[in-house]
Order: sequence, then C-alpha cells, then structure tokens
Amino acid sequence: MKLETRMNPRVFWGASLVIGLLLVVAIAVPGESDRLFQTAQAWVINSFGWFYIAAVAGFLLVVLYLALGPTGALKLGPDDSEPDFPYVSWLAMLFAAGMGIGLMYFAVAEPIQHYVSPPEAQAGTFEAAREAMVITFTHWGVHAWAIYALIGLSLAYFAHRKGLPLTMRSGLSPLLGKRINGPIGDAVDIFAICGTLFGIATSLGFGVSQINSGLNYLIGLPNTAWVQVGLIVVIMAAATVSVLTGLDKGVRRLSELNLVLAVLLMLFVLVVGPTGFLLKALVQNFGLYLDHFFVRTLNLYAYEPRGWMANWTLFYWAWWIAWSPFVGMFIARISRGRTVREFVIGVLLVPTAFTFLWMTVFGNTAISLDMGAAAGAISQAVTTDLSTALFHFFAELPGTVITSTLAVVLVAVFFITSADSGSLVIDTIASGGADDSPKWQRVYWCSLEGLAAALLLLAGGLGALQAATLVAALPFAVIMILLAAGLVRQMNADVAGRVVETERPPLAQQLKRILSPASRPDIDGQLARVGLPALETVREALSAEGLEAAVTRDETGLSLTASTAATGPAFTYRLSARERPRPAMTALDAPERRRTMEWRLSARSDDVTGPRDVTGFTRDQIVTDVLDHLHRWRLG
Repeated sequence: MKLETRMNPRVFWGASLVIGLLLVVAIAVPGESDRLFQTAQAWVINSFGWFYIAAVAGFLLVVLYLALGPTGALKLGPDDSEPDFPYVSWLAMLFAAGMGIGLMYFAVAEPIQHYVSPPEAQAGTFEAAREAMVITFTHWGVHAWAIYALIGLSLAYFAHRKGLPLTMRSGLSPLLGKRINGPIGDAVDIFAICGTLFGIATSLGFGVSQINSGLNYLIGLPNTAWVQVGLIVVIMAAATVSVLTGLDKGVRRLSELNLVLAVLLMLFVLVVGPTGFLLKALVQNFGLYLDHFFVRTLNLYAYEPRGWMANWTLFYWAWWIAWSPFVGMFIARISRGRTVREFVIGVLLVPTAFTFLWMTVFGNTAISLDMGAAAGAISQAVTTDLSTALFHFFAELPGTVITSTLAVVLVAVFFITSADSGSLVIDTIASGGADDSPKWQRVYWCSLEGLAAALLLLAGGLGALQAATLVAALPFAVIMILLAAGLVRQMNADVAGRVVETERPPLAQQLKRILSPASRPDIDGQLARVGLPALETVREALSAEGLEAAVTRDETGLSLTASTAATGPAFTYRLSARERPRPAMTALDAPERRRTMEWRLSARSDDVTGPRDVTGFTRDQIVTDVLDHLHRWRLG
C-alpha cells in the first residue's frame, strides 16, 4: 500500500541525505571528524567573529526599526484579522518558548564558570561575581531573542499576511520572486532543517547526560553512554506516542504542569536562598546589563585578543543562529493577528525578563553558596562535570531529594515536548508549509532526531555534530541578512501602498470569526462579496491596457487568466474554498481526523507552488496580492 505523502521531495530527501552523510562521517571516523569540525569551528569563529558580532547587532537594530517605525502598525495577517490567542495566553506561550533545557542546564553552570574564570576580573572575587551575571544576561538576553524575532517575524509576515507557505524561503520572495521555488529556495529550507534537527539532537545529548547525572545521584544509576542511549529511547518513544495517538490532553496537561513546577522550583530557591540578596541582585544585575549593553554588544577584544571570546559570546551567537528556525517557526505560528510592534516587543521582552529572573535566582544563589557554605564545592562540580552542577547546587539547599527529582522530571518532559514540536517544525518546512501532513512524516523526523543523538553518543561524535552545526550558522547568518533585507523592503512597500479600511464588518460577523471556525458558506460569501469584485477589477485594468484577461467561475471557486504577451503561457490566479483541520500548534494537538475542521479561502498563482491562505483579505488586499504575484511571475 502506498503511503500518503505531502512533502517537497527535493527538500525532504535532500535534507535527509545531508543529515545521513554527516552522521556517517561523524560515526565512521569520530576522532578525525571531531578534529575536522572543531578546526573548522575555530577558523570560522576566529576569522568571522567580527561578522557574527556585527550581524547580531544589526538584527537587533532591524527588528527595533520595524517595531518602532510606521511598519510597527502592520498586522501579521489581513488588516481586519484578530489574534488567534488572547494576549495573556500569547505571552504565556512566549514564556514557554523561552523556558527549556538550556535554562535547566546552564542556570547554575554558566554563572559559576564566569565567576571562576572571568575574562577581565580577578577570579573568585565580588567583582568576578558581578561580571559573571552581566555576561550571563548578555548571552541569554535580547540579542538571542532578536535573532529569533527576525526569523519569526519573516515567517509570520509572509505566511499570515502575504499568504506564502510557512517556510524559510518565503522570506526571500521580495528579492528572488518565483525563483524561491527553485534550487536556492530548496537550499535555504534544507539548511533550516539540518540546523533544527542537529540542534535538537545535540541538546538531547546534553539533556540526557544531566538526567543520567540526576538519576545517578538519586538512585545510583550508572552514568554511562549506554544508559544515556536508553534514556533517549524512552524520551523519543514518548514523543513518538504523542505524534501517533494525539495525547493532547494528557501530555499537554503534563507540559502545563511542567511549566508550573518550573516556576515553583524557582520560587522555592528564591525563598530558601538568600531572598533579600537575590532581589537586590536582580535590580543591580539589570542595571549593570544596561550599563554594559553597548560595550558587550560590539566588544571583540580586538586590542587584547583572548580565547574567551571565541569560547563564549561568539559561540553563543552562532548557536542562537543555528537554533533560530525552530524557535522562529514556533513564535510565528502563534502570532497571527498581532501587530509587528506587539510581536517584537513581546518576543524581545517577555522571555528575556523571565530568563533574567531565573538566572539571578539560580546563578546568584549558586555563587553565594560557593563563596560561603559550599566552600567551593559547586565550582568544583562545574569544573569536573557540567551536567552534575545543578544537583550539587540542590545538595546545599533543603529538600535535596525532592528538588533533584523534580529537576530530572522537568528536563525529561521539556525534551518530550521539544522533540515533538521540533518534528512538527521540521516537517512543516519539508512539506512546503503544509500544516496537515501525514503523521508518518512527523514520526520520521522525530525518530531521526533520537537516532542521531543516540548514535553520536555511542560514537563519541556529539562534539563534532555541535561544531558542524555552529559552522553551518555562518552561511545561515548570510541568509538571515537577506531575510532582513526582504522583510524591510516588503514592509516599507506595504506601508507606502497601504489602504486604510474605513468600514469594519458587522459586530455579529466579528464575533463569529473570533468564536467559531469559518464554514463553507462563509467562504462562498467572501468569494462573492470580495473575491469576484477584486478579480473583475484586475481584469478591467488589464483589458484597459489592451491585454486579454478573463474571470471564470466553477463549483469550487474563481479564476483570473491573463495573457501578458503575444506568445507564451498565460498567468492564472485562482481563489477557491479549502477545508482543513484547525492548525496544530504542536504535534501534541489531536490527530487531524479529530481536530475541528474549518474552511479557508485559498489562493494559487503560477509564480508560487502551493496554496496560500487569504481568508479575511479585503477586496483591495486581494487586488494587491494578484498584482504582486503577477509582477513576480513576469520577473521570473
């Protein structure tokens, strides 16, 4: 029996081939591949460190420019669209996106590492403690989220407002036109898939080492590579079960409980730790972060070269770039209907604020304990094995067994949900933006993530894979610059030609749109009320220019056909009703057959492969969309 597929074969199998080749090299010759990729990573960071620093600073400036200028009022969707989620729920999901294994793994380890080996201050001093927190804030602050915001904004704008597929290539359409459907677009999407899968695989490797350390501390489970492989199998099996059976209630509730437990764990440390000191440290850390902001943003130690920069800031910038397709896709999916200004301010500030609080509570408490009661035990643990740092930290606080057990559970469930969501993100890109692809494709990517992490742990090639991911961040940073240029160009053009709507739909219609999914009669009504007049407007304009054009209607929709030259193919733009399951935010959502169905107004044109969602577009917006795609078709 032939499996149902919904994919872009060039991207799906191309990415699979690249991933397979890298895994074969890393496993077959782990020592040589590790040295090769580590050498390549060192060369990239040393030769292009200035580029990473300048690029990240530029990304922050671009997203702030788009948010604070006239473009900030543009919506990520049609002008009359409403947000898919209430404001508080949206902020909560941004909070969830900022929370994960990174904060669990590095909350104690990174501040302690900077405290015992700072770039400028004397190690082990109060000055080193202050510098450690400023550096940690810089690495986990708005710079990282500016990278994510740029990718998320590009994906959300071109998918939700311009009706293009939810893939990385769509952001290049203002620069490349319909050529995004060729080899260049395929390469961009393949890069995004490889970066996402390898990022998840390497983080999975780090995470299971922390889980193993916790279980070794709690129940004496041996800390070995085979045990860690077994943990990967269990975690990925849970993620796969979620994909197959749609355990939306159980796993989703567990994820929500996980988030609550993480906050409770932080509050516990805040209460039993040096509470007054932590509250004062939070304020002072933020003040020092602002005071050092521009220096840390552009500092390269050009006059006093040191290896610290390559091992930390440049490493982090490359890592965030490599991870940006995953996080960017997530925040794009949940942000339809928000304005650009809301999006940027929310994405930059909400996760950053929580991260600063989390890092202060864990990092400053760890430093305080290390300088006092622990007498250097925590810093010694960090130096010996990073994965044990959190458990040595809890050993200095009351309720050690409970907090350590909770930490193990938190890390495990964070990975189940991350692997599940990651497989959906990858499959969306590999399927040309489709949100209702067959579940076997998601299972394929989910399994490949776990297989990659397990094989590399056994072969000792995890470091090589991490280095390869960071090397790949260099060309992807160039892609991000092109995405930024295309986004600025398109948004400025939209502001210049924006039509202000003076008449809103009736109140009953607005409420229906918010409270219930669109039905077939709703879409048929939009076709008659908006689609037909829009296509007739374009047909009349083309006819006035002496060009042949016709609008035809059939059972499923409307078509505009235009001949723009004496010879050659005609241009076709089609509007039709399309039924689909309500979009899933993660693979934890119910299976397609069990999700509520809705009808959407779909547009297809000869310059772009695949349908585009134009539900809610006004007549003028459809006219603009027709002209945009006609222009791209002519250029291509």
